[in-house]
Amino acid sequence: MTYNAEVQFKFDATYTHDYSRGFGSTIGVDDFIPEEHYLITAPAADLNAKQYFKLFEKFMLCVGMCPQSIRSGAMSLVFNDYVNEEEQRKVCNEYELTMDEDLDKKFEEWKKRDEEWARLKKGPMGTVLEDQDDCMPPWGHSDMEAMKKYQQQEDLIGLE
Repeated sequence: MTYNAEVQFKFDATYTHDYSRGFGSTIGVDDFIPEEHYLITAPAADLNAKQYFKLFEKFMLCVGMCPQSIRSGAMSLVFNDYVNEEEQRKVCNEYELTMDEDLDKKFEEWKKRDEEWARLKKGPMGTVLEDQDDCMPPWGHSDMEAMKKYQQQEDLIGLE
């Protein structure tokens, strides 16, 4: 058995200039196309939801919608008062978004993480350790220079 399906988006518009207003009107004849027709078709048998939205986005662009308005409209399908918060959170997790009501919790997590990092950077006597160890060469040194510096440190403390 064969299944064929097609989805169509169709837009027809006509513009008739009102010559009774004269040629001094702010809208000129050149500002409008007298007739427009758009027909977008796609095979619908195997389209998933994201592909349908992509198709509809193309149609909306054809009829003059700006991309920001299209994205805003798409997001309003999820983030409105009629959608269960649990479903909204699933979308947030899928796209790594943070809901406004979760910002305080995230901020507290960041503060704890910063405090833990500051604690780990402290030495045994409460002194702050330098980011660069004495035995590590500064950036830009070759491996041979690093080996020489390490050898000199061993010589100073009597290791061989």
